[in-house]
Amino acid sequence: MDDKEKDIHRENQGNTAGEDDGYERICYICRRPESKTGPMVQMPGGIHMCHDCMQKAFDSLNQSGMDLSRFPGMPYMNLGDMAGFVQPEPIPQRQKIKKKSGEEKTYTIRDIPAPHQIKRQLDAYVVGQEQAKKAISVAVYNHYKRAFLSQNQLKDEDVVIEKSNILMIGPTGSGKTYLVKTLAKLLDVPLAIADATSLTEAGYIGDDIESVVSKLLAAAGNDVERAQRGIIFIDEIDKIAKKQQTNTRDVSGESVQQELLKLLEGSIVEVPVGSGQKNAMTPMATVNTDNILFICGGAFPDLEEIIRERLKKTASMGFGAALKDAYDEDKNILSQVTNSDLRRFGMIPEFLGRLPVMVTLQRLDKTLMKRILLEPKNAILKQYEKLLAYDEVKLEFDDQALDWIAEEALKKDTGARALRAILEDFMLDIMYEVPKDPNIGTVIITRPYLEKSGGPRIEMRG
Repeated sequence: MDDKEKDIHRENQGNTAGEDDGYERICYICRRPESKTGPMVQMPGGIHMCHDCMQKAFDSLNQSGMDLSRFPGMPYMNLGDMAGFVQPEPIPQRQKIKKKSGEEKTYTIRDIPAPHQIKRQLDAYVVGQEQAKKAISVAVYNHYKRAFLSQNQLKDEDVVIEKSNILMIGPTGSGKTYLVKTLAKLLDVPLAIADATSLTEAGYIGDDIESVVSKLLAAAGNDVERAQRGIIFIDEIDKIAKKQQTNTRDVSGESVQQELLKLLEGSIVEVPVGSGQKNAMTPMATVNTDNILFICGGAFPDLEEIIRERLKKTASMGFGAALKDAYDEDKNILSQVTNSDLRRFGMIPEFLGRLPVMVTLQRLDKTLMKRILLEPKNAILKQYEKLLAYDEVKLEFDDQALDWIAEEALKKDTGARALRAILEDFMLDIMYEVPKDPNIGTVIITRPYLEKSGGPRIEMRG
């Protein structure tokens, strides 16, 4: 009996694919495997459909006015013959079953890393921002203790632990997004990064609020249980501030804050699986956001001026009074932000109340810029050193060259992002010329080369 006859025999016997040869059926519409959807309906031509897609197909046909009773043999009819039915591209009808390696590990509350352990791991990748890393480590630790207790029903009924969502405030390039990415990588949890600028009120062109949860579900491989323990980072949160003195409907400002309230506090939402749009043919999944950690970040331009204005009003008179211009040169004035400042900026109090942990990041100075170049595990200079190491060339930077790079990055006022832009500029000729000569052993970047008044020091082999 050949392979084709075996498949026909197995289908006639009613066995589910995967029991004999390690394969399982996948849905013709949503492409989910049988291990996710449950038993599938077998169609003529070797097509299989899950019950969710089959039901949605029937619902859409009923709404169009088609009388399904005229079609005998439902649901085993050939959907490809229906008028107006668009067939997807041909796809394999079976896929390999993902074998689980060993027994699944059961996690206990002792497996949650302590705050000092989380911060120690962050220190290897993120330079500076000590207070921010400390606050985030404690908030994440408390959040996952709460998630574990609620999942295992060990919490005291009289004491309910509230969510510890985080609001990150810092100038552009200070490391907000990078800090969250590193945190998700270290904790091995799914991470979804959404942009608040694309969110609009329901019914308007743009992304619905539930799209942020849909991205997390996709990052978790459509595993609802894993997604419900993930992290959602909503960037550019300052862009949904309430517009001042506007006569038009604010569909991407205050209304978005209002609709985000239910997600931040914890609610059950239905999101499409495998697609960013809701329609009759897309299967839906129910996700509980109660144990999802939400981190909102934004640069909040002009917030510093609001803080200075408040501090100057509180300055008293007399010999011991603080000078009104004492805050003009304060580079870390964001650390004195309060909820009243954010409300003046345009954030509604209900939204701020659901972000109890407020973290501010410092503006980078010259010392931090030099440390970012050298210290992290994946520092920018280490990346270039590794690239040239493949050509058996050693790359070095003298201290004055590092000072020049840090000074130029500060002038651009875009934070750590300016470092890569500067390095890409002057390393272009180095990366182009060095592979030409196999006798080059060491390249030392000097300040005169960066200032275009000289060249790098080159040492030949031997």
